[in-house]
Amino acid sequence: MTRFVGFAAGVLIAVSTWSIAAHKPVKVTINFIDAQGVGKEAGTIVLKETAAGLEADTKLKGLPPGEHGFHLHQNPSCSPGDDKGKPAAGLAAGGHYDPNATKAHKGPGGGGHMGDLPKLTVGSTGTANLKLKFPGLKLADVMGKALVIHEGGDNYSDTPKPLGGGGPRIACGVIPSH
Repeated sequence: MTRFVGFAAGVLIAVSTWSIAAHKPVKVTINFIDAQGVGKEAGTIVLKETAAGLEADTKLKGLPPGEHGFHLHQNPSCSPGDDKGKPAAGLAAGGHYDPNATKAHKGPGGGGHMGDLPKLTVGSTGTANLKLKFPGLKLADVMGKALVIHEGGDNYSDTPKPLGGGGPRIACGVIPSH
């Protein structure tokens, strides 16, 4: 019995240690992007798993003041891509993360794709030092994806413009896959 208790305690310690390591916060460097590629750093976003989902602690600077569309994109790249024969900022990040193939843009928790995140509001000084909540997402869901900030706001609808009307991608960061 003593051996079993010792073995069980060892397994419990190993599982507890793995669980803590699996939930270690992840720091994502966000860079400005344009049609030529990835530029200077705009700051960081630290993702932390909580019981209610992910929490993002943003420390960003140099962004245009106002609301910006903020999304989780499917590919781990911030490089330019081709848009009708012309290079466009951040298109290598692909589309919004949509593991259930909903093809619906309905906002965070709205039943559409999981890539819709809360709007990012940048202050008049160009900074965004915010804590945002991403209910329903876990670190495992976002690893190996990209966080993208768009030029304009997001109305979480496909009308009058597709994907909320956020426009061009202006900043991006790749979430490490491990």
